[in-house]
Amino acid sequence: MEQKIIDLYNDYDLGLIDRREFMTKLAVIAGGITAAYSLLSMLENDYANAEVISEDDPRISAEYVNYRGTTGDIRAYLATPQKEAKVPGIVVIHEIFGLNSHIEDVARRLATEDFLALAPDALSPVGGTPENQREAFTLTLKLDSETTVNNYVAAVKYLRSHPKSNGNVGVIGFCWGGGMTNQVAVNSPELKAAVPFYGNQPKSEDVNKIKASLLLHYAGNDNRINQGIAAFEEALKKASIDYRLYMYEGANHAFFNDTNPERYNREASQLAWKRTIEFLNEKLRL
Repeated sequence: MEQKIIDLYNDYDLGLIDRREFMTKLAVIAGGITAAYSLLSMLENDYANAEVISEDDPRISAEYVNYRGTTGDIRAYLATPQKEAKVPGIVVIHEIFGLNSHIEDVARRLATEDFLALAPDALSPVGGTPENQREAFTLTLKLDSETTVNNYVAAVKYLRSHPKSNGNVGVIGFCWGGGMTNQVAVNSPELKAAVPFYGNQPKSEDVNKIKASLLLHYAGNDNRINQGIAAFEEALKKASIDYRLYMYEGANHAFFNDTNPERYNREASQLAWKRTIEFLNEKLRL
């Protein structure tokens, strides 16, 4: 698929353009609205292909739980390793499409690596993530940012006090969730590690509030997000924040999401995951 089509979809995925503008521009590139809808079906995530770790994997257990957030009860998916020893906790922050089977699978992947993984539904205050991903997209854009950040900070506290937790908590997030991961790092001094995948950077003046170690994953073809890297790095260095930054050349925004064949990059995804697990083990198993 042409890079300009993927770039256009990335703008839509990031909420920079609305559906009407996206479809209008896509129709121009595709040569008509019928062809545009055909391309759209190829670009959208196919959650039927989300499962890497099955729900009945004997190494883990998984369930839905509620924890207390700023707005009341927040529904979340909790994946727990079967081993009896206490383990680090990881908050998993979903993309702009809400809590879905792909993010739940990511939580299960972390559980097989002996982490206690909690994937909150940011849309809990408005009734939870709907099945239609476009509807979820629209609802997520309407969320109050500060309140949503606080609901995720509450998830960090929930995991720190969980009886299965060793008290050390990290956070990992993708796309919209990558930007939210950076905001949780700014607002949660108790956080030990943060791994944003291609996420919007925090304001430079807020970077000195970060206490966690950072592992930053970026895609080489992600021009919109990458525009903020230089200022972010400058602020990180000025504040003496412990961080590592990796650029995956040739990869697109959302390269980790294996339910999206047009943007998924197997090589970049596997390398980023390997680095993520090594980093979380290093920072959280103290």
